[in-house]
Amino acid sequence: MNQVKKADPNNRTVAENRKARFSYEVLDTIETGLVLTGTEVKSLRQGQANIQESYASAEGGEIWLINSYLPEYLQANRFNHEPRRRRKLLVSKREMAKLAQSVEREGMTLVPLKIYFNDRGRAKLLLAIARGKKLHDKRETEKQRDWSREKGRLLKERG
Repeated sequence: MNQVKKADPNNRTVAENRKARFSYEVLDTIETGLVLTGTEVKSLRQGQANIQESYASAEGGEIWLINSYLPEYLQANRFNHEPRRRRKLLVSKREMAKLAQSVEREGMTLVPLKIYFNDRGRAKLLLAIARGKKLHDKRETEKQRDWSREKGRLLKERG
């Protein structure tokens, strides 16, 4: 008998930076943890976070997520968090050294791709080491995307 697996409610994407793959050439990705307060976790579970304009920075031997938006949790009253505060990312020392080296020496950027809850219910951030695309690269990406969309339409029409 085939048993259908139900989607785990804990393992779901909360916020995604879809424009990052268009604006940046993603070279490597790393899963990092987030240091959050209780109201931030509850706010994330409501699914209204935004990481469109955020980035990560290596400062003082630590990596920080800057300019991410987690709205205030309405039921928290005076114990609420600041929506745009800097949040510390949890990575191993070896990964931290690798990230800091790629940013300083090679001119890469640390771009958050998505925030999600893993199987254990922990909030995780998928962080990309990326290089900014030039305008002609963005145009090429757009052409390829349009062509693949058109090709799909043609194949669907002709059977």
